[in-house]
Parts: sequence; structure tokens; C-alpha cells
Amino acid sequence: MIYFILQLVLAHFMGDFICQPNQWVVHKKTHGIRSKFLYAHVFIHLLLLLITTQFQKKYIFSILFIIVFHFIIDILKIYLEKKYSTKNYFFIDQIFHFITIGIVVNWFFPFDINFQYLYKPQRFLLIVALILVTSVSAIILKIILKKLVFIEQSSENETNNAGKYIGILERLFIFLFIYLNFWQGIGFLLAAKSIFRFGDLKEAKDVKLTEYILIGTLLSFGSAIVIGLLYKKLLPLI
Repeated sequence: MIYFILQLVLAHFMGDFICQPNQWVVHKKTHGIRSKFLYAHVFIHLLLLLITTQFQKKYIFSILFIIVFHFIIDILKIYLEKKYSTKNYFFIDQIFHFITIGIVVNWFFPFDINFQYLYKPQRFLLIVALILVTSVSAIILKIILKKLVFIEQSSENETNNAGKYIGILERLFIFLFIYLNFWQGIGFLLAAKSIFRFGDLKEAKDVKLTEYILIGTLLSFGSAIVIGLLYKKLLPLI
């Protein structure tokens, strides 16, 4: 099954990302179903699928199934992008392509999903830890920083919540580093963040801003470390 999945995924990645120049994408967006590159793109996918599956006859109908739905999904994406402007269509498009691949894989190798595996206490502990290290920590840190540091902050719309997402990502990395017992990674992460922040602090020359960034960084790193250590401590007890 794994080999078959890799065959289909390899063909998809090569067709969508390697064998599709940017000018093809622009032409497809402009001309839609009349674009010659749309059909060239689909043909390349067909050829790649045949090559990766070694032209085996038993896969012909499944390959045609993938190709037909790939064409339909691409057409829908092109016309929806024209009607509704959003950046999410790329991800939605890829999700539906992989759903199509999943249907084909299930056709040959039926999935046997054991839902009881998801209900193990270890999974619940992991979910709780991840929620704590992301959403809960973000809200708590925001409340604490508002009380401790009085500086004029830009609105959330101006920054698109970039600081919030950066904090979530850094805490997830720290959580992973602690789970892997890779403490050096935390040091590298802290050093990298300090280097990028140094320019802002140097230009601002604002003591309050410096305090805000330092307190925020220490609280973010500290909370992630505590949650990571608690998770490792509790995991063997469950």
C-alpha cells in the first residue's frame, strides 16, 4: 500500500509543482477552460501516473479516475478564484486532489481505521498539551503582557496577528524539542529570534518596547518548557 501511495503522490507533486511553469498557471487563470496549458497539465499528470505505476493495466481505470477529477477540481478552482478572491484555494485544491488519491488507494487497499486508537489516554494528553501550548498560552500571555507592560501596541489588523502565530510556532518547536530531548534546539531558536529582533530594538531605541519583547519571549519560552516537561512527566504514568 505504501508503495502505491508513493507512486501516486510522486506523480501529483511532479505534475503540480515541477512540471507546471508559472506561465501555465497564469494562462490557465486568464483563459480558463480554453487554456491549452490546462489540457497539457492534465496530459502530463496522466503520463506521470502511467510512468510511476509502470503502465500496469490493473491501475488504468484508477488513473483515469484521478485524471478526470483532477481536471474537474482544477476547473472549479480557476472559476472560483475569478469569482471569489481568496488565498485559500491553493490548499483547498490540494486537499481535494489528495482526497481523490485516497479514494483510489482505498479502492485497492481498503483502509482499516481503528478509532479506539484515538481514544487512548495518551492521545488525549497530547491534545491537551498541544491546546495549552498554542491557543491557551497565546491568550494567557496576551493578558499578562497587557498588565505588565504599558506601551502603545499596533492593532491586530495591522499585523495580521503575525506575532501571535510566531509565538504559537515557537512554542510548538520548543514542545517538540523537549519531547525529543533536544535542548540545544531551544538555544538555537532563542538565538535566531534574538538576531531578528535586534534590528527592531536598535532602531526603536525604546526601553518599554525592549521590555515588552523580552518579557514576552521569556514567558513564551518558559510556558512551552513547563508544558513540555509536564507532558513528558505525565506520559509514563498513563
